[in-house]
Amino acid sequence: MDFNSAIDLTKAILQPVEFPEPLPVKVFIKRLDLVHPYVSGNKWFKQKYNLMFAREEGYDTLLTFGGAYSNHVHATAAAGKEFGFNTIGMIRGEEHLPLNPTLQFATEQGMQLHYVNRSDYRKKHLPEFAEWIYSKFGKVYIVPEGGTNQLAIKGAAEIPALIETDFDYITSACGTAGTISGVICGLNGAKQALGFAVLRGAAFLNKNAEQNIFEFTGKTFSNWSINLDYHFGGYAKINRELILFIRQIEEINEIILDPVYTGKMLYGVYDLARKGFFCEGKTIVALHTGGQQGIAGMKAHMNEVLSTHI
Repeated sequence: MDFNSAIDLTKAILQPVEFPEPLPVKVFIKRLDLVHPYVSGNKWFKQKYNLMFAREEGYDTLLTFGGAYSNHVHATAAAGKEFGFNTIGMIRGEEHLPLNPTLQFATEQGMQLHYVNRSDYRKKHLPEFAEWIYSKFGKVYIVPEGGTNQLAIKGAAEIPALIETDFDYITSACGTAGTISGVICGLNGAKQALGFAVLRGAAFLNKNAEQNIFEFTGKTFSNWSINLDYHFGGYAKINRELILFIRQIEEINEIILDPVYTGKMLYGVYDLARKGFFCEGKTIVALHTGGQQGIAGMKAHMNEVLSTHI
C-alpha cells in the first residue's frame, strides 16, 4: 500500500477553540488527530519516513519500546498492520493480565509483546542491548521509544506548512521533544514555537530539541521555548482542575483531549493567555497530536480523582 494514500490530511481541519472564559487571543486547534483512525496526530508524521526507509531497506519487522499505555506503541502496532510490517513491542515493566486497552489493541493488530524489567529497560540505548535484540529477533528495524529520530524530525517539519491561516504561535505537547523539534525546523526561524512538557523535571527536553534541530538543519533558532509548568505533577499525573477543563473543552467544542498530552498543552495555552503571556490579538495554533486511545486506560483514575476532590 502507498504510505500517503492511507492518510487523509484534508481531514486535519483548523478548528477555532472557545474556552470557559473569553481570552484576549485567538486560538485554533489543528486536528491532526483526524487524519487516520489509529496512526493519527503527530504519530503519522513521526512514522512516515521511518516506514518508508524500513520498506526501502527490506525490513519486514518493526521493533519499538514503550510503557503499558504508550501512544507510540499503539500507533506502531496499527501502522504495522496497515502497511504490512510485523511488529514487536518491548514493554517496560511486568506483564499484567488482563491486558489494558492499549496493549490489547496492539496484540489485536498483530504486535508481539515482550516485557522488559525496568532496570534492563533503562539500558535500551546501549549498543549491547541492540546486539541482544538482533540476536533474539533477527533483522528488525528499531524505532526508538516515542518514535523520535531524524526521520521523525523530517516528518514533523512538514506540519507548519499544513496550517491554512496566518499565526503567531504554534504549540505542541512535549514528551521527547521530537514533534516540537520538527515543527521548529519547519518554521525555519519564522513565527514562534511553544512546547509544553508533560513530565516533571523535563529541562532536558531543551537540550534534546537543540540537538535534534542542529542535527537536522545545521542551524540554531531562537524562536522557540518549552514551558515546564503544566505537567500537573508528572507524566500521566492529573488533578480535578485539569479533568474539568478537558470536559469543558469537549462540551463547548466537541474536541476530545487526552489528559496525558493534549489536555495539559491546551490548558497551558489557556492559562498563559489568561495571565497575559501572549500579546492581545495574537493567533495561536495548537496541535492536536492525538492520544485519545489513552483515555480508556485513564478513565477510572479520572473518575476517582473527581470523586475524592469534591
